[in-house]
Amino acid sequence: MILVDTQAVIWLTQTDSRLSAAAQEALLKGRSEGNLAIADVTLREIAMLVAKRRLTVSASLDVYLAFVESLYQVIPVTAKIAERSVRFGPKYPRDPADQIIGATAIVFGATLITSDELIRKSGEVECVW
Repeated sequence: MILVDTQAVIWLTQTDSRLSAAAQEALLKGRSEGNLAIADVTLREIAMLVAKRRLTVSASLDVYLAFVESLYQVIPVTAKIAERSVRFGPKYPRDPADQIIGATAIVFGATLITSDELIRKSGEVECVW
């Protein structure tokens, strides 16, 4: 399974070219195998960015979120994910959304597509960028 971090989801839906070659390759493979997923908190992060006007989308927020939701398997927070999200070491980001996303990747044995350098450098989650 390939878990896609919030920023990569946004770049994909905005046709932004900031994705690395390795990330693009992993996403193509995941798409062809039907293995692309997002953590449910990604939808919340996107909604918050739009509400705060830090992200502009071409449709209404509900339509945009439904579109994103249609592209990925959305993984809800489970007891196992919640428990794992509070056990990261000191090098992992303290942001709760990052912790849920990372824990989701770990619990599902997924590779995380992320541009987040702190997540990648922590060494706690298998990442591609």
